[in-house]
Amino acid sequence: MTETGDRRPLASRDTRWAKRVAQWLASRSITPNQISQASMIAAALAGGSFCLAGFETGWIRAVFLVLAAAFCQLRLLCNLFDGMVAVEGGKGASDGPFWNEFPDRIADIMILVGVGYGVGSPGLGWAAASFAVLTAYVRELGRAAGTPSDFSGPMAKQHRMATMTAAAALSVLEPLWNGHNQVLHTALWLIAIGAAFTALRRGRNVVRSLKAGRAGH
Repeated sequence: MTETGDRRPLASRDTRWAKRVAQWLASRSITPNQISQASMIAAALAGGSFCLAGFETGWIRAVFLVLAAAFCQLRLLCNLFDGMVAVEGGKGASDGPFWNEFPDRIADIMILVGVGYGVGSPGLGWAAASFAVLTAYVRELGRAAGTPSDFSGPMAKQHRMATMTAAAALSVLEPLWNGHNQVLHTALWLIAIGAAFTALRRGRNVVRSLKAGRAGH
């Protein structure tokens, strides 16, 4: 991938450990596009783990949930390091903009739909995935129209992955109250509603920016 100065603000990008890992990756024959593509693999494993967890009980279910949480975080790490290797490492490619966006949309779908099938609500999973993709679409639409990229939440990419990671961890404890899949089901609702609100909020911001720009002329 390749990025410009119009980047998602991430505090982790400025941490010492992230810079060291990015430097190590940049010094190898690993390209930013390959890291972006790896994020889809991590997402597929996360979605599959969530799905399988929904049909299991006991320690097997707990293992799948832990794996799902870990793969969600691995997806985010891929999203962090592809940009750092491209920009700070100077290895951006001409086809980078495609690999910057396309894997993220596939990843959202695989994870959220996987959760939906696991909890027995595939429609809800698809709804959450659709609104997640819509948030990115509105952001890119605004950028194409000449406004700055809007990375606001409440259910931007990192917020969605944090929600699913927390839900996976909390779901491990569901046997304590004889629960099963309620936490993940609730998390899907939060993401679907939150992402829909985020898409509307970003859309409103784009319209305001465009009107303000025209008024300025």
